Amino acid sequence: MVKHMFAYLLILWPLDHYFYGAVKMDNNPKTKSWSNQDLASIPLDLNVQLRSLDLSNNLIRQLDKLDLPYLEQLDLSNNQLELISDGALRDLTLLKELNLSKNALNKNNYRNSKALQSIGGLMSLDISLNSLGYEAVNLYLQNKYSLELLKMSGNSLTRLTHHLFKESENIIILIIDENLISVIDPGTFEPLKKLQKLSLAKNNLVHICDFKLQQVKYLNLSRNSIEFFITAESNNMYNLEILDLSHNKLIYFPILPKFNQLKYLYLHHNLIGTLLSEASMVSSANSLYNEVVRKGSVGMRRNYLHSTWRIMPIIYIDLSYNYFSSFPLETLSLLSSLEGLDFSFNCMQNLTWNVRYISASEYYRPLYFPSLKYLNMQSNGLVSVSPLFLQALTQVETINLQDNSLQPCAPLGQVHSSSLPQQLNLNSSCVAFGNMRMLKHLNLEDNNIKIIDVKAFEKSALLSLNLANNPHMVMQTGSLDSIKDTLQSLTISDLNITSNELILPCMPMLTHLDMSNNNLNILPYNLKCSPLKELSINNNAFVSLNYSLIQTLSENLHMIYISQNDFTCCDSDWLSILNNLSITIPDIADAKCFVGSESVLIDEYLNSPSLLCADSIKGTQFGQIFIVVLFVVVLITVLLMFLRQMCTKLSETKEVVVVLNDGVHLS
Repeated sequence: MVKHMFAYLLILWPLDHYFYGAVKMDNNPKTKSWSNQDLASIPLDLNVQLRSLDLSNNLIRQLDKLDLPYLEQLDLSNNQLELISDGALRDLTLLKELNLSKNALNKNNYRNSKALQSIGGLMSLDISLNSLGYEAVNLYLQNKYSLELLKMSGNSLTRLTHHLFKESENIIILIIDENLISVIDPGTFEPLKKLQKLSLAKNNLVHICDFKLQQVKYLNLSRNSIEFFITAESNNMYNLEILDLSHNKLIYFPILPKFNQLKYLYLHHNLIGTLLSEASMVSSANSLYNEVVRKGSVGMRRNYLHSTWRIMPIIYIDLSYNYFSSFPLETLSLLSSLEGLDFSFNCMQNLTWNVRYISASEYYRPLYFPSLKYLNMQSNGLVSVSPLFLQALTQVETINLQDNSLQPCAPLGQVHSSSLPQQLNLNSSCVAFGNMRMLKHLNLEDNNIKIIDVKAFEKSALLSLNLANNPHMVMQTGSLDSIKDTLQSLTISDLNITSNELILPCMPMLTHLDMSNNNLNILPYNLKCSPLKELSINNNAFVSLNYSLIQTLSENLHMIYISQNDFTCCDSDWLSILNNLSITIPDIADAKCFVGSESVLIDEYLNSPSLLCADSIKGTQFGQIFIVVLFVVVLITVLLMFLRQMCTKLSETKEVVVVLNDGVHLS
């Protein structure tokens, strides 16, 4: 996922960097910044040699004549500018970049636009957030033949026409986000032969009836109200590489140019899938094409949607946050170059092999995703996944199944695509990952897993496994044995397990282990086998950590999380190892240990460990002496009482004897 987003940014970076790379202010005497100075006017006595001047974030209302013949960059954004005097910019013959965004240019459109006409060599212009309507923008764009970057976001445009850019045909990047545009006249952008990046996000567009911008590489139509996107079939080559249609009201997949270079398609947050079945969606999209493009003409009905998708070079598509209740197997399997698919936050419970039969023999057609490496199925409510679907993922390396209701189970054996439906358990209540030989990263967090079978991951070679937040899960002894030699990252947090219930095998490749939020009080001894770099044991029941084990782990350990445990301060030799080796403890500010019954921040303890523990020892010794003395006193008291009782009894005995003797004598 990350590498796809990186590629996305990499495509856009050269265009923006071309214009903004030199704007950064430094200590060059030809660069001056007066930003955030509460200026009400342009400072006097500016260096006539200035090449770049930043006057942004001030209180300037009027721009008078600037005598800066070498100026190339001028930033007047976020002021209160409402008037540019006649001739104010006339001597700025070298000015290439002008930022007038977030001002009040709508108040003197004619005079301001006339002043701007005097700088014919301008390459970059930003007039965003000025409450400009169509007529005002039309005036500001006069005599802008050199313009390559134009930003008009946050204005009041409601319509775009082919007259608007007739004097600015060299634009490469055009950004008109956050306006009120609902109508774009035919031919509006066609004069812009060099246009590569076009953003119309956050407007009021409803339909794209016939997309014709062959030259555009990046098109952003997100956050409109678009219901469909259609391109008429032709043999023209389109340069489109990135298309963002997210946050709209699409019901169908877009019908894209037949010949294109599209690599990234963003369709998240739409209404795709509301037609329930894939067949009805494709059929409706093709009917709409005939109605819009062919004007309802009667003739051979073709599958325009699939014919264009079949040859598209898409490598990443985002379909998250839609309304799919079934997986569009046939449509997506046409994308032979597809490497990444985000299908998270949809409405599927059962991922069935819902494809047409080959023939009357009722054999299922073999479909594959030959290039797919990343699949995100998070938060769909999945209960079952067809083994045929797993078999079709021949190259998948990463699967995210977080927040579903899937149960991993032992491999069911090789499933053949030519098998009869009756011979296959297509609605199995558990999922066998063992036969997925290419699978490297598996996320099963929050699936309400009951048990991890001993053979659940047999024949796989997982590098990372996330089993977090399955509080009722039982890990059978040996359940991780089949991946113990390959596993590098293991997450077993929030399982509600004790140390007696956790038996980990020796894992010689394990570098990241998360055991947080459990009831553990002893580190598994087999961790000595692992070259751990990062360990999370926070929020458990640890009182101390095994000194020799920590010493062994410290050879590779870079980071450890330890907060929310009940550590004893004066039994923390392990902590000295971490502290002396400067191993990072990110949560140390929240970590505490106990001296007697009092808690102490570990940071505070590390500052004076001997003093705190010496006081503790003295207190302990005093307590012990007091107890011994008290015991002796009690013992002596008891002994004295016993002797007293004995003496009393002896005295009474003597008196009895005397009385008896006297009695005998009298008689």
